[in-house]
Amino acid sequence: MMRILNIQRMSTEDGPGLRTTVFLKGCSLKCTWCHNPESIPYAIDKEWIKSSCIYCLECVNICPNQAITYENDEIKTNKDLCNLCLKCADACPTKAMRQIGEDISVEKLFKEIIKDKAYFQHDGGITFSGGEVLIQSKEVALLCQLLKKENIHIAIDTAGFVDFSKFEEVLPYVDLVLYDIKLLSKEDHLKYCKADNDIILDNLLKLSKYDIKIWIRTPIIPDATDSISNIESIALFIKNNLISFNRWELCTFNNLCLDKYHRLGKTWDFEDKKLITKTKMEELLVIAKNVLVTDSKNIFISGATKLEESI
Repeated sequence: MMRILNIQRMSTEDGPGLRTTVFLKGCSLKCTWCHNPESIPYAIDKEWIKSSCIYCLECVNICPNQAITYENDEIKTNKDLCNLCLKCADACPTKAMRQIGEDISVEKLFKEIIKDKAYFQHDGGITFSGGEVLIQSKEVALLCQLLKKENIHIAIDTAGFVDFSKFEEVLPYVDLVLYDIKLLSKEDHLKYCKADNDIILDNLLKLSKYDIKIWIRTPIIPDATDSISNIESIALFIKNNLISFNRWELCTFNNLCLDKYHRLGKTWDFEDKKLITKTKMEELLVIAKNVLVTDSKNIFISGATKLEESI
């Protein structure tokens, strides 16, 4: 069985061409800026979507532990009382109270995503994202074997904070690895991602020796990863250590995930941070290209930037 969050079709940001992205649940990092906070815990969870709620209070009435209350136009769950029986989600007529995550067999998931084969054409395919894909490496490998029989292009999106043996399980079936390098400073990585980056960097070095395409991705987060020194350091690491890489994306910060934190009843440390400007992103792009001169054509900005007033 695999534990997934959702399936996103017609994606253009998770590898080449048109892709179907399968988001898996559970992550080995806890990045403070995480844009998919619902993916961090492996456990099945729930969320309340205010815009969908008709305040029928079925969830309040059915909860066996009286963990759900209605006050000040809000449905609130006491996490200490809730045992995630999910009776509230089952009873909700509008799905405003919604289960996060589901278990699905490898065979059933294969049958679901292979439906999309027709629109992949010559350069699209399947991307496994998360969370951390490689937490479920055995199941991912089994699914990839089935997909390879159908000549599907396969990409995995990973933060690399796992034992390399998990890479070895899936690499025979994978065409592309999207690999996050967020911060090169061990201290900063520990501060913002709640783990040091030794394993991550070591795994990237091992991975670069395989005959496989690698796209490095760095999220540009205000006051966390957006410093010139961080981009310079990552560029130097790539230049001095990697045998090969095919692409490096500087991914712009966005605040579209804020509603996800509200749904989960959580606060977000980056709620008040401003969007990154095009000028700032281009400045970082120049820094990266100046270090990686021979590979400068392989460095790109991805994602939307803040609109700037014309002078």
